[in-house]
Amino acid sequence: MGLLERCQELFKTSNLYEVLGINKEASETDIRRSYYKVSLKVHPDRAPDDPRATETFQVLGKLYAVLSDKEQRAVYDEQGVVDEESDILSQDRDWEDYWRLLFPKITVQDILEFEKKYKGSDEERQDLMQLYVQHQGEMNAITASALCCSQEDEPRLCSIIQAAIESGEVTAFPAFTQESEKKKRARRKRADRERQEAEEMQKEMGLDDQDSLVMMLQQRQKAREQNFNSFMSDLEAKYSQKSEKPQKSKRGKK
Repeated sequence: MGLLERCQELFKTSNLYEVLGINKEASETDIRRSYYKVSLKVHPDRAPDDPRATETFQVLGKLYAVLSDKEQRAVYDEQGVVDEESDILSQDRDWEDYWRLLFPKITVQDILEFEKKYKGSDEERQDLMQLYVQHQGEMNAITASALCCSQEDEPRLCSIIQAAIESGEVTAFPAFTQESEKKKRARRKRADRERQEAEEMQKEMGLDDQDSLVMMLQQRQKAREQNFNSFMSDLEAKYSQKSEKPQKSKRGKK
């Protein structure tokens, strides 16, 4: 069974871009980031209860190998087919090692440096506009999904969104423009409770500031009922630098 057929079986679509939730015009960075997010859901170490996790993870690895190779992607874009005999698909590769090579672990210092550069950047604004449209102005969902976002950032983010609405850049969704004070207070109260719980746990466990940062981020995302640590997932996908591609091995015998 070829790659496209396996995608159809596992993801209900044979379109490689649709599997990653992106379009044909996606940049290399978009492809890389989307591959990371989708692969996390089925990584064998993080989906132990899924009997097909390993198979699905391997298929995603091959899919990314095709779309990240300029020649292979060009063939797929033009003809809608995948060269199953190419080195990147026929070689015997450990796709978990390949994944770890692409996405090395980041440190707390990396997080702090990224946050400093990210806040107030064009990238943050672009991500915020995308989240605003995606969630149709629902601030609970926006603040839960935004990178490097705390309760203190909400007025600033709302100001950016309001300016975009007034300029006609985005639609004025009622969920944003007509959000009740009760809902805003509930969000602030939840954030305060999460912060207090994190501080109490820090004292009980004797954690330093860096350990506390990681713990607080994880606890906040868990409380918001997001997929495991989506902040860290998004950040790794954004922050990890592009590694050199593994050298192609000789094609093995059929």
